Amino acid sequence: MRPVALPVCLRPAPSAAPSLLPLTQTASLSQKEKRRIAKQDPYRWAQMQQRQATHDRIKERLAAEREAAHGDPVRGLPTPFVESFDSAGQAALSRPRVDMHGNPIEDPHPLPTSPHILNNLVSRRELDDAARHAYELTRPLPPDAPLGVELDAADPEAQARHQARLDAHDQSHAAAVEALTRIVDLNSGSAKDRRHANIRRCVETFGRHQTDQTLRPRALARGVEREEKPVRGGPDTGSSEVQIAILTAKIRALANALETGRGYKDKVGKRDLRLMVHRRQRLLQYMERKERGSDRWHHMLQTLGLSPATWKGQITL
Repeated sequence: MRPVALPVCLRPAPSAAPSLLPLTQTASLSQKEKRRIAKQDPYRWAQMQQRQATHDRIKERLAAEREAAHGDPVRGLPTPFVESFDSAGQAALSRPRVDMHGNPIEDPHPLPTSPHILNNLVSRRELDDAARHAYELTRPLPPDAPLGVELDAADPEAQARHQARLDAHDQSHAAAVEALTRIVDLNSGSAKDRRHANIRRCVETFGRHQTDQTLRPRALARGVEREEKPVRGGPDTGSSEVQIAILTAKIRALANALETGRGYKDKVGKRDLRLMVHRRQRLLQYMERKERGSDRWHHMLQTLGLSPATWKGQITL
């Protein structure tokens, strides 16, 4: 058996030269020790205080921005469409906020209006058609004249009497139209009338019989074909976005009522507000699963000012 040669180094190992420097402490200093050392140098201490103040201001600004973007779980973010719920779409300008002395602290801004929606479930077109039809039905007929003879030549007195009846009819018709206009005016209606008007506005704005023509549907996965849906037989009143908009109008009206007078003692009203807020939260969570990222989802959030606080996390009132 042949012996195996092993590599052996016969050079002596280099010895570490002794360090002539003094031993230094390598342990990290505590924050308290750093502050004590920094206070010994006024310039360094001022720099530390300046950096800390700058960091605190940045943190406060970012926290305020996050809180503002998160919104309120009840009111969300203010938008012109939501503010128009207070007047049911009849006021062209918003009501500016006032200070403790009653002086306005901001300028009014324009609001979306719905002048075609009137009280008692009547529209402007229906009122105009009814007034025009009533005018034709109640208009006095001219008196009979001999064949081939004009009424002026036949009986000038009859023509004058007929013209007087026409003038009286026009006056009475104008008074009747003015009375009907005041009856169906939403500015003199009750809170229930404004709620019905806001429901009609929500159906017109978010109903899929309208939005299907202007908004793109949600994109489908690759290889999935879109099913052809039947034509709607009437206005859409049951889709999620319509129900969310109606609940938002009711929540705003009830929240405004609880903030006035002795509303803070209305326990039944607070319970109803809590139930409606949680119901809207469930609908928003369902809408997020089904329509998140679509034009319908973004249109609903931007118009109603619904922030993440209205559907994310636990809502406590």
